[in-house]
Amino acid sequence: MHLEDIDLIRRIIHVDMDAFYASVEQRDRPELRGLPIVVGGNPDGRGVVATCSYEARAFGIRSAMPCSQAKRLCPNVVFVQTNMAKYKEASRQIRDVFHEVTDLVEPLSLDEAYLDVTENKLNLQYGRDVAKYIKARIFESTRLTASAGVAPNKFVAKVASDLRKPDGLVIIPPEQVADFIAQLPVRKIWGVGPATAKRLELLGIRTGLELRNFPPDRLQAHLGRTGRLLHRLAHGDDPRRVTPNRVAKSRGSETTLNQDVIHIEAIERIIQDQARQVAASLLSIKRPGKTVTLKLRYSDFETITRSRTLPSATSSSELISETACHLLRTSTHAGERPVRLVGVSVSGLLGADDPEQLWLALPLP
Repeated sequence: MHLEDIDLIRRIIHVDMDAFYASVEQRDRPELRGLPIVVGGNPDGRGVVATCSYEARAFGIRSAMPCSQAKRLCPNVVFVQTNMAKYKEASRQIRDVFHEVTDLVEPLSLDEAYLDVTENKLNLQYGRDVAKYIKARIFESTRLTASAGVAPNKFVAKVASDLRKPDGLVIIPPEQVADFIAQLPVRKIWGVGPATAKRLELLGIRTGLELRNFPPDRLQAHLGRTGRLLHRLAHGDDPRRVTPNRVAKSRGSETTLNQDVIHIEAIERIIQDQARQVAASLLSIKRPGKTVTLKLRYSDFETITRSRTLPSATSSSELISETACHLLRTSTHAGERPVRLVGVSVSGLLGADDPEQLWLALPLP
């Protein structure tokens, strides 16, 4: 590292609340403390686990798992209905703490965010000290614990924040990034899901070091552009900046059904209702989109998505519905296989400076 490069090194913190929804419920209901609890749905319905306490995780329960499966894993688990108003209020308090430190805050969800603290309102030199302040202030304000990762870039900071949960703090200085990534299992690297992990394993790649040493041309041949991206990450190369005002990339609506639906006409009625919701959302932000995506989950939990990109952007509920229903009838097994979840979304949203968006904003003559 050259001395002239020191000022270019960013200090990024990824803050991730610990079992957020479940922790809020245990905070507010002392009788739930120490118990395995699941937030979201019930074991007799069609819901899935939104989050669960660490006591529940000890039984193998995880987010997005069907509640019925969670009940089988832990018969004594307590199911709690979600209370989004309460979680949003806790999230607001947490973000207030973030903004005590810096205005460079990029929320990812209600319970996690990136912060760039290279320069900060506390005038602290070290990211470690900023992270300790944030964790202490969050607990003081909300009585909730957070885990944090501190690193020179987003990728490493996010991985670090997950290593010592709950209430963890992991600092990866610039000079330790290469060694840190080298020992990571490849499944911990951003962009590596189960399918990609299996493909990498077939290539003899199981760690960050093996990924780093693999020829990038061969990676691209096997994985396309993803291969090049993973090779860069294996070298600690993640130039993404913390972006305070994240531009919405999509709008969507999905429904987990109370019972499996086999009749395609019933699914189309659900799609029509969802299309109206999505269209209203697009109109509210004045950003039409070009790609309509239909999501289905069959009764055996196989989940598929089918998409179609339109010639021009739209916020018409009729066109969104028509497109999604066409996808339903031509590229799914709806009507043959029972369906338990239906979703419609629109992506490829136009920005304020896009020509079509500017044209739409012009008054009619």
